[in-house]
Amino acid sequence: MHDPLTTRPGNRVSGEKSAVDGNPFRSTKPVALFLDVDGTLLEIRERPDLVTVPPALLDIISGVAQRLDGALALVSGRSIADIDHLLAPLRPPASGQHGSEMRLQHGGVVTPRSTEPIPFSLRRKIAEVAAAIPGVEVEDKGQTVAVHYRAAPQVPDTLKARIENLVANSGLELLLVHGRKVLEVRDARISKGTAVHDFMQTPPFAGRLPIFVGDDVTDEDGFAAVESFGGTALPVGRVHSARRDTAFETPADVRAWLGAFSQIPGAM
Repeated sequence: MHDPLTTRPGNRVSGEKSAVDGNPFRSTKPVALFLDVDGTLLEIRERPDLVTVPPALLDIISGVAQRLDGALALVSGRSIADIDHLLAPLRPPASGQHGSEMRLQHGGVVTPRSTEPIPFSLRRKIAEVAAAIPGVEVEDKGQTVAVHYRAAPQVPDTLKARIENLVANSGLELLLVHGRKVLEVRDARISKGTAVHDFMQTPPFAGRLPIFVGDDVTDEDGFAAVESFGGTALPVGRVHSARRDTAFETPADVRAWLGAFSQIPGAM
């Protein structure tokens, strides 16, 4: 019987092979699904607080989670509190701040991971560097610090170089991650990949075939993690390494794909 979750995404360049064409859901094992949020489920906006949630998305997520017996988790750079605000009243399993906090069970407790603290002095210096450039904003998430430059007309390489220098000279186990129009300072030992590994040790994810859908360079850690379990990475757009085919062109394609599986109309 045809499973709608194996449907090819629309809007793909003609002749381009998609990772979805391999039908990763046709497996001898049940599937666990890991989804990034911004740029994957939701369109990226000029600022994170301007992101909007399509009305059908909550039903889509609920429907897919139900069909996967709860083995669906959101793995995001956002904080879990921010994810919950966007998707209220849903409280799915989630990882926030690039693996720095975890909610392993639906509606469960949010547990911070033990991470390298980012001292106030470093946060202040990062803020000073960002403040010198119009359109650049700092988002302090607690365990990570993001520098957004989506609204900056032109961001000189000196911004990246100066923040990279601050992190390198901190003497701490911190990493500067380059994402889509964002620089993020986080613990070098924690990532979306470690989040996937944590989920895969816990029911209902344990023993399943993992699939990760993401759009950003920061999702590469999650991609590598699911592949280490024999799973599949499904990139959104063309920001990933050449060895992976684009599976979806846009978040609307991802929502339509999930909507077909959840049997919820109006996925776009």
